[in-house]
Amino acid sequence: MKIEEILKGIDVVSVTGKVTATVLSIEFDSRKVTQGSLFVAVKGYKSDGHDFIDVAVKSGASAVICETLPVNPDNNICWIKTTDTAKALGLAASNYFGNPSSSLKLIGVTGTNGKTTIATVLYRMFLRLGYKCGLFSTVCNYINDKEFPATHTTPDPVRLNSLLTDMVSAGCDYAFMEVSSHSADQQRIAGLKFAGGIFTNLTHDHLDYHKTFDNYLAAKKRFFDSLPEEAFALVNLDDRNGCVMLQNCKARHFTFSVRSMADYRCGIIEQSFEGMGLKIEGMEVWTRFIGDFNASNLLAVYAASELLGASKKEILTILSDLPPVDFTTSSLPSTGCRSLRIVRISFFEAPRSSDAA
Repeated sequence: MKIEEILKGIDVVSVTGKVTATVLSIEFDSRKVTQGSLFVAVKGYKSDGHDFIDVAVKSGASAVICETLPVNPDNNICWIKTTDTAKALGLAASNYFGNPSSSLKLIGVTGTNGKTTIATVLYRMFLRLGYKCGLFSTVCNYINDKEFPATHTTPDPVRLNSLLTDMVSAGCDYAFMEVSSHSADQQRIAGLKFAGGIFTNLTHDHLDYHKTFDNYLAAKKRFFDSLPEEAFALVNLDDRNGCVMLQNCKARHFTFSVRSMADYRCGIIEQSFEGMGLKIEGMEVWTRFIGDFNASNLLAVYAASELLGASKKEILTILSDLPPVDFTTSSLPSTGCRSLRIVRISFFEAPRSSDAA
């Protein structure tokens, strides 16, 4: 792809060199740069890509996107200066792979707890409904029934768009993604088109990265602020921050709750070690999940499924049959993904990596 095509939507301050040159790959790790690569110098949490521009150029980079130009830039390189290289990486990766998120319905799930449960159950729900689906999870990524190891809750933009492209090629109609606060803050989801966003809750965790709760809240809200008008924003009213997510959000607003009035409501009829009976939208259903937290999780799944066009009867029938799962730390030999066992999912899911927020 030509450089000028990759730059669509990026806030370009200046360009020096030929934008008609062809790029063979996009890299933000200088160690992966090869002849014809476009290197994006991202200012990361622990290191600054600008410190490795010389390495990237020596390895064959034909173009560099950066926030600060070198003192003596190589005249053989196309230099693109921008205001935010992290955001530019996301946009460039989406453009390079043909904006795959626009070719399916991508649903993002964010919050401190419940992301893995909701995203995974939605993925299984729509497989049962007869659709081809992808899943981006803390535990493992899936394209239909094929597994791909996950190293982060939300992959880097290049890996993310590469997997989305594979999902589109595999005929996927939907993709369900855990959106961590780290990924929102680091602009990893920049350039993606979401058909919907789901908010679970927010607790005072992960402040080692965000430093303050306000920063943590702002990172989550940034995801909802980016949703397009045609998308839906579904938030948990049982967490006071749910309403905050909807402020200035252009998407269609919907709420769910197990304790108060909302667009989607759920009550627990009975509980046992084998499961629990729920009353959702006036209809009773027995599920194999247990715990108040899972009542909220399943209500979010129900609401999102209906917003995506599934019938109430189909949703409840599948919910009554789906087994809860526990993602263990033992690895599958073929992929390195955690194995799955039919036991209870904990709402307080242990993070796999530092960006599981």
